[in-house]
Amino acid sequence: MESNSRLDTATKGLDPPFAVVDLDAFDHNAADLVRRAAGKPIRVASKSVRVRALLDRALRVDGVAGLMCYSLAEALWLSEHDTSEDLLVAYPAVNHSALRALAADEAARRRVTIVVDSLAHLDLVDAALGHGHPEIRVCLELDVSWRPLPGLHIGSRRSPVHSAREAGELAARITGRAGFRLVGVMAYESQIAGVGDSPPGKPVRAAVLRWVQRKSVAELVERRALAVAEVRRVADLEFVNGGGTGSLEVTTADPSVTELAAGAGLLAPTLFDAYRSFQPRPAALFALPVVRLPAKGVATLFSGGYIASGSATPDRQPSPYLPEGLRLLPMEGAGEVQTPVAGRAADSLRLGDRVWMRHAKAGELAERFTHYHLVRGDAVEATVPTYRGEGRNFG
Repeated sequence: MESNSRLDTATKGLDPPFAVVDLDAFDHNAADLVRRAAGKPIRVASKSVRVRALLDRALRVDGVAGLMCYSLAEALWLSEHDTSEDLLVAYPAVNHSALRALAADEAARRRVTIVVDSLAHLDLVDAALGHGHPEIRVCLELDVSWRPLPGLHIGSRRSPVHSAREAGELAARITGRAGFRLVGVMAYESQIAGVGDSPPGKPVRAAVLRWVQRKSVAELVERRALAVAEVRRVADLEFVNGGGTGSLEVTTADPSVTELAAGAGLLAPTLFDAYRSFQPRPAALFALPVVRLPAKGVATLFSGGYIASGSATPDRQPSPYLPEGLRLLPMEGAGEVQTPVAGRAADSLRLGDRVWMRHAKAGELAERFTHYHLVRGDAVEATVPTYRGEGRNFG
């Protein structure tokens, strides 16, 4: 862990709270993602970044191609700015106004692909646009959760399309439907990519997770290959997307996958501290000011309750990073208006000093700040707006 003096020097003219991105760490992480992908292109997950300047920076890296968006409205906005020629919307689009905007924009129709997992999604598009609408690019999402026993589902609840037969049948129905062109398959293995296999201080949980992930990978490689083959019987696919920051080595070894998804690894939030196979450098940090010194070994910071989405567990809280040796108080945690931290380092803090924090997830920090200060070495190189800073909220 580095000293906080460099960051304090770089930002000495700023009043906290504020957020920074360390460009040296960001660039290192981007290069490491490409290395781990071993030749397959990486599609950047925009929800893990939410800053156009950083998306542009990532897209300039050799081995990175295209964006995975989390909202159709977001993809349309990025298309307006010519951010990328290849925009996959990874979550179903049910917003009628956004669908109408897509249909009306020739450039967007060329660039944007929306995900579907049922005929009901096609019906909704037809209802929004009317029959005879321009051709819409679609991607079939395959459920790649592990189901070792009846009724046991390990993975995120996404697509209902689980088997190769189901994928082939839906693909045939899509290709037979006017107004749609099936160009891709998406298969996100959250139980592998999104769950760290080395949770600190939990060796038994770690052993169970590794066993589950090994079994899931073995089942998935065979089923995904069969599903993709069935889809290819009826569609000329441009891409098969899989993986995430946590599973690049595993997913790139699957010959049925043509590209990988990653995004959070660029910024390295705390949830990625729990992986054995890679160690990204913390790139996104936020500074909070000390506003109270209520007791020996305790300092109270202003604000800071930036809780990550997902299961309501302690690992979703932000973590003190610098100075070293601070921790949250379990009975109070990180709060909307104050965040007490405890530890020996608290005794050296004075009112107005900064404590540097890390968020548990990557992109959600950008919902809390209108700008990121981009730091290189001991200086701020640029200040850029987040989506929020540009007046955009796609949540």
